[in-house]
Amino acid sequence: MDKNELVQKAKLAEQAERYDDMAACMKSVTEQGAELSNEERNLLSVAYKNVVGARRSSWRVVSSIEQKTEGAEKKQQMAREYREKIETELRDICNDVLSLLEKFLIPNASGWPAGTASPLPPPGVWGTQLSPSGLPTTSFAILPAPILYI
Repeated sequence: MDKNELVQKAKLAEQAERYDDMAACMKSVTEQGAELSNEERNLLSVAYKNVVGARRSSWRVVSSIEQKTEGAEKKQQMAREYREKIETELRDICNDVLSLLEKFLIPNASGWPAGTASPLPPPGVWGTQLSPSGLPTTSFAILPAPILYI
């Protein structure tokens, strides 16, 4: 699929609130290697923000259920396993975004003022950490060029 078709499909997925599909389309657009327009960056940001948000919400619900089932060992184990599955999905999504930033978004970003350093940490410093609550602490605000923050 060409870039324009992928962007149109991402917009359609957004309207249908199918954010996993939207993220997949925008990931494909990003992996084509060209610098993203403001609209494309916004679509990418919205997609991943919603993909992560849905999983974080699920994590909170399942974590609460896990805590409430103390004493019911079988139910607690099921909730723990499901919470761990959600955490794995969150880590994978976060790693996806970090990879897109490192491989495509930052190298292709133009417009850094001459003689200035990037406001981002070196790529080897990035990483998704889990907070004490177990949720990833990475934020997915992909701001207009030339600055991209995670």
